[in-house]
Amino acid sequence: MDLLEIEQQIVSCRKCPRLVAWREQVARQKRRAYQDWEYWGKPVPGFGDPAARVLVVGLAPGAHGSNRTGRMFTGDASGDFLYAALHRAGFANQPVSTHRGDGLALRDIFITAVGRCAPPGNKPTPDEIRTCLPYLQQEMALLGRVQVVVALGHIAFDCLLRIGLFRNSNFEIRNLRFAHGVVYPLHSGLPLLVASYHPSRQNTQTGRLTETDFDAVWTRVRGLLGGAG
Repeated sequence: MDLLEIEQQIVSCRKCPRLVAWREQVARQKRRAYQDWEYWGKPVPGFGDPAARVLVVGLAPGAHGSNRTGRMFTGDASGDFLYAALHRAGFANQPVSTHRGDGLALRDIFITAVGRCAPPGNKPTPDEIRTCLPYLQQEMALLGRVQVVVALGHIAFDCLLRIGLFRNSNFEIRNLRFAHGVVYPLHSGLPLLVASYHPSRQNTQTGRLTETDFDAVWTRVRGLLGGAG
């Protein structure tokens, strides 16, 4: 299996009836500002550099962001904040991402999520996350150069540790607590795990996550990678 095959599996997935109904309802009804758009309305696959040393993991697509554009963190305020930071850090060739054909290219980084469908209220259930996590595990298995995993938000962090990516390793998950900007060295042979607040509008507009704080995360990631890719 390769990344293209996983992408095709993700896009055709209909395993969670509640999420299927919601993502398709949003795609039909649309937001007034996007009435001229043909919404994606399907699960959203990960994307980026297949030789990436950095894996970025978010929560799930936004109803009128990725569920509209079909690309992770594209078309909403979270994506605006993220891609501007990635561009400043040299991981993206441009600071904005508006649609799948806008010319965005990622360097040394792959972006994905624990959930692939836009959930009602931005809250997937634990069962929905468990159903979706094998896709993330398959991506991780194919991204063989990953040295650093960046968890955007508390939920992504917990999913990676407790029910997902590192669950079947020999590393014993004890009392690791989410804290912005902290680097967690895990078991030998596993990537480093970096925690960051999610670049949601709630976090950025309240000042919980500032541009300076977010840039510091990506500067730290650069430092962890060391030499050239």
